[in-house]
Amino acid sequence: MRLKLAGLWQHPDFMRLWAGQTISVFGSQITQLALPLAAVMLLGATPAQMGVMNALTTLPYLAMSLLVGAWVDRLPRRPILIWSDIGRALVLAAIPVAWLLGILRMEFLYVVCLVAGTLTVFFDVAYQAFLPSLVHHDQLGEGNSKLQVTASAAKIAGPGLAGWVIHLASAPAAIFWDALSYLVSALTLGFVRVQEPVQPKTEKRRGFGREIAEGLRFLFGNPLLRSITACTAMLTLFTEMLFSLHILFAARELGLSAGAIGIISGVANVGFLLGALVARRLVRRLGLGRTIVLSALVPQAALFLIPLAPSRPAAAMVMLTTAQFVSALGLPIYHINQVSLRQAITPPLLQGRVNASVRFLVLGTTPLGALVSGTLATTIGLRAAMFVGALGAALAFLWVWFSPVWGLQKMPETVGEAG
Repeated sequence: MRLKLAGLWQHPDFMRLWAGQTISVFGSQITQLALPLAAVMLLGATPAQMGVMNALTTLPYLAMSLLVGAWVDRLPRRPILIWSDIGRALVLAAIPVAWLLGILRMEFLYVVCLVAGTLTVFFDVAYQAFLPSLVHHDQLGEGNSKLQVTASAAKIAGPGLAGWVIHLASAPAAIFWDALSYLVSALTLGFVRVQEPVQPKTEKRRGFGREIAEGLRFLFGNPLLRSITACTAMLTLFTEMLFSLHILFAARELGLSAGAIGIISGVANVGFLLGALVARRLVRRLGLGRTIVLSALVPQAALFLIPLAPSRPAAAMVMLTTAQFVSALGLPIYHINQVSLRQAITPPLLQGRVNASVRFLVLGTTPLGALVSGTLATTIGLRAAMFVGALGAALAFLWVWFSPVWGLQKMPETVGEAG
């Protein structure tokens, strides 16, 4: 009896994209562990230097997202994805080469982080704009779900795989394997065949400023996009406030060991995977709008268990594990469905700018959340500051509850009109 496949399993171009991304996200787990280890163990990096390295990785999102979005909408997205992968492969491969030549320095890693971070902005913006050109809008939820499943699986298995590779090959040599994974991703994208919408060459260019403004106008002018963006930004702000203090709170206030904190994180990662697996089933049962609203409310309400945890290690570990598992379970459910909705209702020639605008607005709250949480913890105390973070995250659902999102049963049939 032959196994009959359905949905995107029968879509060869999506399967090529998915295969390449699966290999790439597992490879990225190696670098996430190997790069800081190389800085600390080989170069003796200080905490300040580690902070600079992390900041340079994320700085391009704030500095370049809007401009990249406008640029992506002017060109076919697939070549941008391919060259971004090739560029990241070359940049990362430079680390083991520099190590072998004896010229590896922190300044070298700074440059790598900045360049790789910039290329990642190009890839991420083009990637979310590319998927609606590859699959039908009714399949966006399935596509995002499949991609999220492998990303979640990488979170679970990736750290163990990364540790094993680093143990066998050293940190710089392990990064070389991530470079190879980017080349595999570029190769699979090279075999994808799709007709992409691009701006006509005869159309007069209006300048990046006006094109960026057009994307922002469409985002804020559409009530569905406006509400899910505000909800996502608020969730990001307040969960960043809470989790930037989480390890300090768990260790200092609750007396948990590093091993216990690691177990909690591992269980939470299982929640990510389960959430990705059930995201589409919930839509079929509850409807699209209710799934988005409830996945923004229920998992975040569980975060109150963290600041409520008593200073008894056994009880605290149970409460923190429960809170993070439930929160992690809801995150991919919310993410998959709100991203799919955004992709479905955004016109093809605005996909890059709208995606970039959302990333700019949402990721822009991350440093603000970390800064505010530190100030609050200093003034009102660690536990009280975490209560503020949990409360803000739990209230973010109001943006989508009091909006047309709540009434959506399924994905809209047509995209919106630009302007």
